[in-house]
Amino acid sequence: MFRNRLPYLRVFTVLAAACLAAGSAPAQSAVPTSSLLTPANAKPYASTTATGVQIYMCEYDGSHHLTWLFRSPHATLYDPVGRAVIQHDAGPSWQAQDGSRIVGHPIAQMASASADSIPQLLLETKSDDGKGEKGEKGGELSNVRYVQRLNTVGGAAPAQMCTAEHQIAYSPYFANYVFWK
Repeated sequence: MFRNRLPYLRVFTVLAAACLAAGSAPAQSAVPTSSLLTPANAKPYASTTATGVQIYMCEYDGSHHLTWLFRSPHATLYDPVGRAVIQHDAGPSWQAQDGSRIVGHPIAQMASASADSIPQLLLETKSDDGKGEKGEKGGELSNVRYVQRLNTVGGAAPAQMCTAEHQIAYSPYFANYVFWK
């Protein structure tokens, strides 16, 4: 009975530790190194805190060995007062509550200050549906040009080797996401 709850306990433990770590490094005080800086003409739009998982799948690599391969993120981003405002999924993509959605691609990365964590990233948006709830132009995420993923904690591929093809693993993570127009 408790065996099924163990993954949830692990997620809770990692997220609780991430929240404690986040208290000492809020997104507003995050100062990325030069490789993660946006162009000078970019203007900050929103600063969020994310909790979620990085999803990995066990597949054969080129040497025919089973290994964990990154599949997608799945996270909820919260505004500074704790309201869920954006969903983050495969693509990588971000979708606001008004239905507007952006997709990005990484243009720079650097290691996390936290051991065994996914890297920090600077992503440039490559598409923007620019639509709000009713399909009108000007959705919340319209005109977002860059997304920074900072202060990452967790999310790395599992340390234990996978044993079965198509096995799935969920690695809890925490990060700050800053959106730039």
